[in-house]
Amino acid sequence: MTKPLTSHRPILAILLKVAAIGLFTMLSALIKAVSEEVPTGEAVFFRSFFAIPVIVVWLALRGDLRDGLKTKNPMVHVWRGLVGTSAMGMTFLGLGLLPLPEVTAIGYATPIFTLILAAIFLGETIRMVRISAVAIGLVGVMIMIWPRLGSGADLADGATLGALLVLGATIARGFVQIHVRRMVMTEPTAAIVFYFSLTASALSLLTLPFGWVMPSGEVLAMLIGAGLVGGIAQILVTSSYRFAPASMLAPYDYVSMVFAILLGYFWFDELPTFVMLAGATLVIAGNGLVIWRESRLGLERGKARAVTDPKGG
Repeated sequence: MTKPLTSHRPILAILLKVAAIGLFTMLSALIKAVSEEVPTGEAVFFRSFFAIPVIVVWLALRGDLRDGLKTKNPMVHVWRGLVGTSAMGMTFLGLGLLPLPEVTAIGYATPIFTLILAAIFLGETIRMVRISAVAIGLVGVMIMIWPRLGSGADLADGATLGALLVLGATIARGFVQIHVRRMVMTEPTAAIVFYFSLTASALSLLTLPFGWVMPSGEVLAMLIGAGLVGGIAQILVTSSYRFAPASMLAPYDYVSMVFAILLGYFWFDELPTFVMLAGATLVIAGNGLVIWRESRLGLERGKARAVTDPKGG
Protein backbone atom coordinates (compact mmCIF):
# COMPACT_ATOMS: atom_id res chain seq x y z
CA MET A 1 0.00 0.00 0.00
CA THR A 2 3.04 2.26 0.23
CA LYS A 3 4.01 4.02 -2.98
CA PRO A 4 7.51 5.34 -3.68
CA LEU A 5 8.47 8.55 -1.96
CA THR A 6 6.54 11.27 -3.81
CA SER A 7 8.11 14.34 -2.23
CA HIS A 8 10.26 15.19 0.76
CA ARG A 9 7.93 16.91 3.21
CA PRO A 10 9.28 15.89 6.62
CA ILE A 11 6.95 18.00 8.77
CA LEU A 12 3.87 16.51 7.12
CA ALA A 13 5.36 13.03 7.37
CA ILE A 14 6.05 13.43 11.09
CA LEU A 15 2.56 14.76 11.76
CA LEU A 16 1.00 11.83 9.90
CA LYS A 17 3.19 9.30 11.73
CA VAL A 18 2.54 10.78 15.17
CA ALA A 19 -1.21 10.92 14.46
CA ALA A 20 -1.10 7.25 13.42
CA ILE A 21 0.79 6.28 16.58
CA GLY A 22 -1.76 8.15 18.68
CA LEU A 23 -4.62 6.30 16.97
CA PHE A 24 -2.93 2.91 17.38
CA THR A 25 -2.54 3.66 21.11
CA MET A 26 -6.20 4.69 21.27
CA LEU A 27 -7.07 1.37 19.62
CA SER A 28 -5.22 -0.47 22.40
CA ALA A 29 -7.05 1.59 25.02
CA LEU A 30 -10.43 0.76 23.44
CA ILE A 31 -9.64 -2.96 23.46
CA LYS A 32 -8.47 -2.74 27.08
CA ALA A 33 -11.67 -0.93 28.04
CA VAL A 34 -13.89 -3.75 26.69
CA SER A 35 -11.63 -6.64 27.76
CA GLU A 36 -13.68 -7.55 30.83
CA GLU A 37 -16.94 -7.78 28.88
CA VAL A 38 -15.93 -9.15 25.47
CA PRO A 39 -13.99 -12.36 24.68
CA THR A 40 -10.65 -11.82 22.97
CA GLY A 41 -11.67 -13.61 19.76
CA GLU A 42 -14.66 -11.31 19.40
CA ALA A 43 -12.46 -8.24 19.93
CA VAL A 44 -10.05 -9.50 17.24
CA PHE A 45 -12.98 -9.87 14.83
CA PHE A 46 -14.24 -6.32 15.31
CA ARG A 47 -10.72 -4.87 15.15
CA SER A 48 -10.02 -6.68 11.87
CA PHE A 49 -13.40 -6.68 10.12
CA PHE A 50 -14.24 -3.00 10.58
CA ALA A 51 -10.82 -1.95 9.32
CA ILE A 52 -11.59 -3.56 5.94
CA PRO A 53 -14.09 -0.93 4.67
CA VAL A 54 -11.68 1.88 5.54
CA ILE A 55 -8.81 0.14 3.71
CA VAL A 56 -10.99 -0.68 0.68
CA VAL A 57 -12.22 2.90 0.32
CA TRP A 58 -8.66 4.20 0.63
CA LEU A 59 -7.37 1.78 -2.01
CA ALA A 60 -10.23 2.69 -4.34
CA LEU A 61 -9.49 6.42 -3.99
CA ARG A 62 -5.83 5.74 -4.81
CA GLY A 63 -6.67 3.51 -7.78
CA ASP A 64 -5.01 0.47 -6.14
CA LEU A 65 -8.11 -1.62 -5.57
CA ARG A 66 -7.79 -3.86 -8.63
CA ASP A 67 -4.07 -4.31 -9.20
CA GLY A 68 -3.04 -3.77 -5.59
CA LEU A 69 -4.99 -6.79 -4.34
CA LYS A 70 -3.59 -9.29 -6.83
CA THR A 71 -1.57 -12.04 -5.21
CA LYS A 72 0.89 -14.53 -6.66
CA ASN A 73 0.94 -16.77 -3.60
CA PRO A 74 -2.20 -16.87 -1.44
CA MET A 75 -0.62 -19.23 1.09
CA VAL A 76 1.93 -16.63 2.24
CA HIS A 77 -1.02 -14.46 3.28
CA VAL A 78 -2.54 -17.39 5.17
CA TRP A 79 0.67 -17.95 7.15
CA ARG A 80 1.02 -14.21 7.80
CA GLY A 81 -2.58 -14.20 8.98
CA LEU A 82 -2.13 -17.17 11.32
CA VAL A 83 0.92 -15.74 13.09
CA GLY A 84 -0.30 -12.13 13.01
CA THR A 85 -3.72 -13.03 14.38
CA SER A 86 -2.09 -15.06 17.16
CA ALA A 87 0.04 -12.03 18.04
CA MET A 88 -3.04 -9.80 18.06
CA GLY A 89 -4.96 -12.21 20.27
CA MET A 90 -2.13 -12.49 22.79
CA THR A 91 -1.75 -8.70 22.87
CA PHE A 92 -5.46 -8.20 23.45
CA LEU A 93 -5.42 -10.76 26.27
CA GLY A 94 -2.41 -9.00 27.77
CA LEU A 95 -4.15 -5.63 27.60
CA GLY A 96 -6.81 -6.95 29.94
CA LEU A 97 -4.20 -8.09 32.48
CA LEU A 98 -1.48 -5.41 32.40
CA PRO A 99 -1.32 -1.60 32.48
CA LEU A 100 -1.42 0.01 29.03
CA PRO A 101 2.06 1.62 29.35
CA GLU A 102 3.58 -1.75 30.27
CA VAL A 103 2.06 -3.51 27.25
CA THR A 104 3.32 -0.68 25.06
CA ALA A 105 6.83 -0.86 26.53
CA ILE A 106 7.20 -4.63 26.10
CA GLY A 107 6.03 -4.23 22.50
CA TYR A 108 9.07 -2.07 21.80
CA ALA A 109 11.15 -5.27 21.83
CA THR A 110 9.72 -6.40 18.47
CA PRO A 111 12.66 -5.02 16.40
CA ILE A 112 15.11 -6.72 18.76
CA PHE A 113 13.46 -10.12 18.29
CA THR A 114 13.17 -9.46 14.55
CA LEU A 115 16.97 -9.06 14.39
CA ILE A 116 17.51 -12.32 16.27
CA LEU A 117 15.00 -14.27 14.18
CA ALA A 118 16.34 -12.82 10.92
CA ALA A 119 19.80 -14.08 11.84
CA ILE A 120 18.42 -17.54 12.65
CA PHE A 121 15.97 -18.03 9.79
CA LEU A 122 17.22 -15.71 7.05
CA GLY A 123 20.93 -16.06 7.70
CA GLU A 124 21.35 -12.29 8.02
CA THR A 125 24.70 -11.16 9.36
CA ILE A 126 24.60 -9.38 12.71
CA ARG A 127 27.71 -7.30 13.28
CA MET A 128 28.92 -5.64 16.45
CA VAL A 129 26.53 -2.67 16.41
CA ARG A 130 23.51 -4.91 16.02
CA ILE A 131 24.84 -7.42 18.56
CA SER A 132 25.18 -4.54 21.02
CA ALA A 133 21.64 -3.39 20.18
CA VAL A 134 20.26 -6.89 20.78
CA ALA A 135 22.11 -7.19 24.10
CA ILE A 136 20.92 -3.80 25.36
CA GLY A 137 17.37 -4.51 24.23
CA LEU A 138 17.20 -7.93 25.86
CA VAL A 139 18.50 -6.52 29.15
CA GLY A 140 15.73 -3.93 28.96
CA VAL A 141 13.13 -6.62 28.32
CA MET A 142 14.34 -8.65 31.29
CA ILE A 143 14.19 -5.57 33.53
CA MET A 144 10.59 -4.90 32.46
CA ILE A 145 9.26 -8.42 32.88
CA TRP A 146 11.31 -9.54 35.89
CA PRO A 147 8.85 -8.11 38.46
CA ARG A 148 6.18 -10.28 36.79
CA LEU A 149 8.26 -13.42 36.18
CA GLY A 150 10.84 -13.33 38.98
CA SER A 151 10.90 -15.34 42.18
CA GLY A 152 7.46 -16.28 43.40
CA ALA A 153 5.83 -15.74 40.01
CA ASP A 154 2.57 -17.64 39.60
CA LEU A 155 0.72 -18.20 36.32
CA ALA A 156 -2.51 -17.91 38.29
CA ASP A 157 -1.55 -14.28 38.79
CA GLY A 158 -3.06 -12.28 35.96
CA ALA A 159 -0.09 -9.93 35.67
CA THR A 160 2.36 -12.83 35.26
CA LEU A 161 0.21 -14.42 32.57
CA GLY A 162 -0.23 -11.03 30.91
CA ALA A 163 3.53 -10.45 30.75
CA LEU A 164 4.06 -13.88 29.18
CA LEU A 165 1.30 -13.26 26.64
CA VAL A 166 2.60 -9.85 25.60
CA LEU A 167 6.15 -11.19 25.38
CA GLY A 168 4.87 -14.07 23.23
CA ALA A 169 3.03 -11.58 21.02
CA THR A 170 6.21 -9.54 20.64
CA ILE A 171 8.17 -12.59 19.49
CA ALA A 172 5.34 -13.56 17.13
CA ARG A 173 5.44 -10.08 15.60
CA GLY A 174 9.16 -10.64 15.04
CA PHE A 175 8.26 -13.72 12.99
CA VAL A 176 5.69 -11.65 11.11
CA GLN A 177 8.31 -9.02 10.28
CA ILE A 178 10.73 -11.49 8.74
CA HIS A 179 7.87 -13.21 6.88
CA VAL A 180 6.70 -9.89 5.47
CA ARG A 181 10.26 -9.17 4.31
CA ARG A 182 9.90 -12.16 2.02
CA MET A 183 6.33 -11.34 1.03
CA VAL A 184 7.14 -7.85 -0.26
CA MET A 185 9.40 -9.39 -2.90
CA THR A 186 6.35 -10.76 -4.73
CA GLU A 187 3.25 -9.28 -3.08
CA PRO A 188 1.91 -5.69 -3.23
CA THR A 189 1.85 -3.95 0.13
CA ALA A 190 -1.86 -3.23 -0.36
CA ALA A 191 -2.54 -6.94 -0.65
CA ILE A 192 -0.53 -7.72 2.48
CA VAL A 193 -2.53 -5.20 4.52
CA PHE A 194 -5.92 -6.13 3.08
CA TYR A 195 -5.60 -9.90 3.25
CA PHE A 196 -4.31 -9.77 6.80
CA SER A 197 -7.47 -8.01 7.93
CA LEU A 198 -9.55 -10.50 5.94
CA THR A 199 -7.69 -13.53 7.31
CA ALA A 200 -7.77 -12.25 10.88
CA SER A 201 -11.53 -11.68 10.61
CA ALA A 202 -12.06 -15.24 9.35
CA LEU A 203 -9.77 -16.84 11.93
CA SER A 204 -11.40 -14.95 14.79
CA LEU A 205 -14.76 -16.50 13.84
CA LEU A 206 -13.33 -19.87 14.87
CA THR A 207 -13.62 -18.67 18.48
CA LEU A 208 -17.42 -18.39 18.25
CA PRO A 209 -18.01 -21.74 20.02
CA PHE A 210 -15.97 -20.51 22.98
CA GLY A 211 -18.58 -17.93 23.86
CA TRP A 212 -19.17 -14.61 22.17
CA VAL A 213 -21.47 -12.12 23.87
CA MET A 214 -23.98 -9.54 22.75
CA PRO A 215 -22.22 -6.33 23.79
CA SER A 216 -24.01 -3.31 25.16
CA GLY A 217 -24.42 -0.30 22.91
CA GLU A 218 -21.45 1.49 24.46
CA VAL A 219 -19.17 -1.53 24.17
CA LEU A 220 -20.33 -2.21 20.60
CA ALA A 221 -19.47 1.37 19.66
CA MET A 222 -15.97 0.95 21.16
CA LEU A 223 -15.43 -2.33 19.29
CA ILE A 224 -16.48 -0.85 15.95
CA GLY A 225 -14.45 2.24 16.77
CA ALA A 226 -11.36 0.08 17.35
CA GLY A 227 -11.67 -1.34 13.85
CA LEU A 228 -12.25 2.04 12.22
CA VAL A 229 -9.44 3.67 14.19
CA GLY A 230 -7.10 0.83 13.22
CA GLY A 231 -7.94 1.26 9.53
CA ILE A 232 -7.45 5.03 9.64
CA ALA A 233 -4.17 4.64 11.55
CA GLN A 234 -2.91 2.21 8.89
CA ILE A 235 -3.71 4.76 6.18
CA LEU A 236 -1.96 7.57 8.06
CA VAL A 237 1.21 5.58 8.72
CA THR A 238 1.29 4.41 5.10
CA SER A 239 0.83 7.97 3.89
CA SER A 240 3.65 9.22 6.10
CA TYR A 241 6.15 7.07 4.20
CA ARG A 242 5.27 8.89 0.98
CA PHE A 243 6.80 12.08 2.36
CA ALA A 244 9.85 10.85 4.32
CA PRO A 245 11.99 7.71 4.52
CA ALA A 246 11.19 5.04 7.09
CA SER A 247 14.56 5.48 8.83
CA MET A 248 13.75 9.12 9.57
CA LEU A 249 10.29 8.32 10.94
CA ALA A 250 11.21 5.23 12.99
CA PRO A 251 12.11 7.13 16.22
CA TYR A 252 8.61 8.61 16.38
CA ASP A 253 7.21 5.16 17.18
CA TYR A 254 8.24 5.84 20.77
CA VAL A 255 5.79 8.72 21.07
CA SER A 256 3.34 5.92 21.80
CA MET A 257 4.69 5.78 25.36
CA VAL A 258 3.55 9.37 25.94
CA PHE A 259 0.09 8.52 24.63
CA ALA A 260 0.00 5.27 26.64
CA ILE A 261 0.95 7.01 29.89
CA LEU A 262 -1.68 9.72 29.36
CA LEU A 263 -4.45 7.29 28.41
CA GLY A 264 -3.42 4.87 31.13
CA TYR A 265 -3.56 7.58 33.78
CA PHE A 266 -6.73 9.43 32.77
CA TRP A 267 -8.76 6.43 31.54
CA PHE A 268 -7.58 3.50 33.66
CA ASP A 269 -5.92 5.22 36.65
CA GLU A 270 -2.59 3.53 35.82
CA LEU A 271 0.91 4.84 36.38
CA PRO A 272 4.13 3.36 34.94
CA THR A 273 6.66 2.07 37.46
CA PHE A 274 10.27 3.21 37.56
CA VAL A 275 11.46 -0.32 36.70
CA MET A 276 9.21 -0.44 33.64
CA LEU A 277 10.43 2.95 32.41
CA ALA A 278 14.07 1.97 33.00
CA GLY A 279 13.62 -1.22 30.99
CA ALA A 280 11.76 0.60 28.24
CA THR A 281 14.57 3.16 28.03
CA LEU A 282 17.12 0.38 27.41
CA VAL A 283 14.92 -1.25 24.76
CA ILE A 284 14.50 2.11 23.03
CA ALA A 285 18.26 2.64 23.22
CA GLY A 286 18.84 -0.73 21.57
CA ASN A 287 16.36 0.08 18.83
CA GLY A 288 18.00 3.49 18.45
CA LEU A 289 21.31 1.78 17.67
CA VAL A 290 19.60 -0.24 14.94
CA ILE A 291 17.95 2.88 13.49
CA TRP A 292 21.29 4.72 13.52
CA ARG A 293 23.03 1.81 11.82
CA GLU A 294 20.34 1.51 9.17
CA SER A 295 20.50 5.24 8.42
CA ARG A 296 24.29 4.99 8.05
CA LEU A 297 23.95 2.04 5.70
CA GLY A 298 21.35 3.96 3.72
CA LEU A 299 23.74 6.89 3.29
CA GLU A 300 26.52 4.53 2.19
CA ARG A 301 24.25 2.81 -0.32
CA GLY A 302 23.14 6.20 -1.63
CA LYS A 303 26.74 7.28 -2.17
CA ALA A 304 27.50 4.02 -3.97
CA ARG A 305 24.53 4.50 -6.29
CA ALA A 306 25.63 8.06 -7.04
CA VAL A 307 29.05 6.76 -8.10
CA THR A 308 27.83 3.80 -10.16
CA ASP A 309 24.68 5.29 -11.70
CA PRO A 310 25.62 6.85 -15.09
CA LYS A 311 22.69 9.29 -14.77
CA GLY A 312 24.28 10.67 -11.62
CA GLY A 313 26.87 12.52 -13.71
